[in-house]
Amino acid sequence: MKRVAAPFLLAVLCLAPVATHADGGMWMPQQMTDLAPRLKKLGFQGNAKAFSDLTGMPMGAVVSLGGCSASFVSKDGLIITNHHCVTGALQYNATPERNAVKEGFLAATREEEAWAGPGSRVSVTVAVREVTKDVLGKLPADLTDIQRQQAIEKKAKELTAACEKEGLRCRVASFFEGLKWFEIAQVELKDVRLVYAPPSSIGNYGGETDNWRWPRHTADFAFLRAYVGKDGKAANFDKSNVPFKPKHFLTVDPAGASPGDVVVVAGYPGRTERHVTAREMKDTIEWNYPRVVRRYGDMLAILAEQSKGSKETEIKVALRVRGLANSMKNRQGVLEGAKKGKLLDKKAAAEAELQAWIDADSSRKKKYGTVIAAMNDLQAMREAVRERDATLAALYMNSSLLGSARSLRRLAEERQKPDADREPEFQQRNWDRLREGQERLQRTLDLGADRALLRYALLEAAALPQSQRIEALDALIGMTAGLAEAESKAKVDAWLVTLYGTPSKIADQKARLALFDAKPEEVLATKDPFLDLAAALAPLDKQNRDAAKARGGAMSRLGPVYMQAMLDKAGGLVAPDANSTLRVTFGTVKGVSPQDGIFYLPQTTLQGVVAKAKKGDPEFDAPPSLLAAAAQVLATGKGPFVDPKLGDVPVDFLSDVDTTGGNSGSAVLNGKGKLVGLLFDGTYETIASDLLFDPVNTRSIQVDIRYVLWVASQVSGATRVVEELGVKP
Repeated sequence: MKRVAAPFLLAVLCLAPVATHADGGMWMPQQMTDLAPRLKKLGFQGNAKAFSDLTGMPMGAVVSLGGCSASFVSKDGLIITNHHCVTGALQYNATPERNAVKEGFLAATREEEAWAGPGSRVSVTVAVREVTKDVLGKLPADLTDIQRQQAIEKKAKELTAACEKEGLRCRVASFFEGLKWFEIAQVELKDVRLVYAPPSSIGNYGGETDNWRWPRHTADFAFLRAYVGKDGKAANFDKSNVPFKPKHFLTVDPAGASPGDVVVVAGYPGRTERHVTAREMKDTIEWNYPRVVRRYGDMLAILAEQSKGSKETEIKVALRVRGLANSMKNRQGVLEGAKKGKLLDKKAAAEAELQAWIDADSSRKKKYGTVIAAMNDLQAMREAVRERDATLAALYMNSSLLGSARSLRRLAEERQKPDADREPEFQQRNWDRLREGQERLQRTLDLGADRALLRYALLEAAALPQSQRIEALDALIGMTAGLAEAESKAKVDAWLVTLYGTPSKIADQKARLALFDAKPEEVLATKDPFLDLAAALAPLDKQNRDAAKARGGAMSRLGPVYMQAMLDKAGGLVAPDANSTLRVTFGTVKGVSPQDGIFYLPQTTLQGVVAKAKKGDPEFDAPPSLLAAAAQVLATGKGPFVDPKLGDVPVDFLSDVDTTGGNSGSAVLNGKGKLVGLLFDGTYETIASDLLFDPVNTRSIQVDIRYVLWVASQVSGATRVVEELGVKP
């Protein structure tokens, strides 16, 4: 049976005429039919309604890498994405003798294209259909909160299983705070290989100094290729596999993007929180994000110390370092933007206005009257134990060994149940993913770094107040609330000697995979220091999962009511919060004035790359080959991919499209629907738009396709890739 995308049925979202001002929106593809007039008015020359067809152009060419976006750009499965999106693949293929993370990668032939490693995936969305009635339509009213959440999970698992009988990878996701539910079907390709990524001195030019900043001069691009079995079907990595033949792929426009041009971005934005309550936003801004900034800064310092003098450790922690640094700077930007923009005040005022609107009408008051208060009560329950719960989660995150042990134990427990009764994460459909995670761990595991990061989390646990202690840790280590810092450190250090001094099966790949494949009772009976620690923490871990389910069940009642009230009051076309599903956003290439007296031009050029270059500086040490090629352009104002108006090669550009994390690698299309760039970042001043969109100042940063082509052909000698794009080098 052929699956087709169902028409968009959310009449509640189309209550008013389409606005023409830039109010943002990461739109579901199905909404694009209603947005076509707005896109046409901006100057889009193609069929704007085509964005609602997931199996046609251009949407059929847009893919997810799981955390990043990408697109097919040739008939032979060539994929373009961001450089930072392939850090894991570069790390997997790096050695102390040849550090691909720093030096980059270029396959001279298809035979030399390197496997991106276990867990690498390319997912193509092929259908979306509304399943709200299937999920919520027959839930008994008398269910407890946790029973309600379990019933919703059961419905989602049943729908997913039926969808996947057709050989697809499916997901049932909620939108608009649980008001609507959609089933998303994807084709999943499992053999992904590195084709070309420039060295980090080009692909990550500017490093953390320029991260989230403008002006930017980064060639944040890379190329992968999807492979399949000789029968054309998805298959695990095998040298005999052949390139995938996508039904659709994007065409590159070597003219790139210029100021005033309309641009359309298609990708998989991760998460925004624009529809949360004021109290939830307050928790994010005043507690959660400051905690992240503090912790990640400390963890980066720990990893820097652990990496000193060891190329092997540096390679193993590279992916984590880049992720921590990026997230930390993002949260810093949100906090600064929230303060400058008075987001909490604006959110509180909007919520007060919503409550006043509800209270002004008896029928609205009956329908919506207590929903905000009830959601605040639910949030208060979370806040009462947030320190303890966040610290427990940090233990698993900081220590790869402990996180792995937890996963193995939980899998063993869940395997003893019928598949339909297992937690979704541990159903059989996910076993390949879980196993790949255990395989890939070996390339990122450094025992010294693991121990140092776990020590940091344990000291956080030692400092917890009496009301939020992790009792299992206290019993193991001999800690109590109010213990002096020096004494806590002494106890933790003494305990870590024992923990890491005893050989662990989790640290050995062969033994770890044997545990993954072992019978459940064998895993649970295995004596191992990290399995034992995971077992000690398991009761609190389960308690927290049950509490989360209860909150989820409560929110499944409250969230839709709250969202419906917001929609009824606002009217118009509304975009749901981002949730890692396929979205479309659009705008124009334009500069911005982020503060008084400053205006950002919308483009940067090679001249800026050269001006920033500083030999020996790890962030701005531009390669001699790039500087030499740039010198020729700057001396004449002519050459391949030079913009005649600029007399230079454009590097990056700004646009007012609405994006967030996960959009990295998203295709940037011009008014003709051709590829003119790749989105890779936002501006530091407006990162807080994840919480409350700023229609005036928000800007996203894209690498111009001309810089991609120039670097590939004039610096790296990647003529094979450029020719495959249909462009003469």
